[in-house]
Amino acid sequence: MGSLDGKVIIVTGASRGIGAAASAALAEAGATVVLTARDGKLTDKVARSIGGRASARPCDVSDYAAFAALVTETKARFGRLDALINNAGVIEPITSIADSDPAAWARNVTINLTGAYHAIRAVLPGMLAAGGGTIVNVSSGAAIRPLEGWSAYCSAKAGLHMLTRAVALETTGKGIRIFGFQPGTTDTDMQVLIRASGVNPVSQIPREKLTPVALPAQSIVYLCTTAADDLNGQEFSLNEASFRARLGLV
Repeated sequence: MGSLDGKVIIVTGASRGIGAAASAALAEAGATVVLTARDGKLTDKVARSIGGRASARPCDVSDYAAFAALVTETKARFGRLDALINNAGVIEPITSIADSDPAAWARNVTINLTGAYHAIRAVLPGMLAAGGGTIVNVSSGAAIRPLEGWSAYCSAKAGLHMLTRAVALETTGKGIRIFGFQPGTTDTDMQVLIRASGVNPVSQIPREKLTPVALPAQSIVYLCTTAADDLNGQEFSLNEASFRARLGLV
């Protein structure tokens, strides 16, 4: 018996990286997982590699109507929706504000912040009606620390941090559990782009020093269990000793 037996969970940005690893870990813990990302073929490949408890649906979080339809379909198919892992995100553009393209800058915020809002807006009424649900917003240290060349990403993640707090405030006592989770510098395709840019200290971190995706995935599984109830409404990092202790990492 897994810790998440019977739960139904949507994971955004699930075609690779943390989203793919978290989907596999959630399924291993017993959950039925709906993987979604813009790249439908790659997402389907990940779902098939996970097996029976996973299915894939292409969806762009920047399209609210499409995501709301995905939520409706998920509930019709599985009879419930217990959790949302808000993981979809992009780092581009990596450039100075003075040189940035306004459309590219806005696209970053649309995916990283507005897309996360779209997903929350689509799932929250049903969760409230059902008496509870879990939302994990995959955040970043960039939410609280500016980094050269990352003005769009930092601004979007700062907004996501406030969105986590706003949801927590508005749903107090209504059964909603929401977390802002900072996975740290994790070995994903996003880090490949960051290293290639050569901009700011994060790009200089050697790949062997990056966090394996399995650790954020393990953290997300933990946050979907009642063991994390006391962290509700908070934002925290995988690098914090107190959180790592919960996972048995220190």
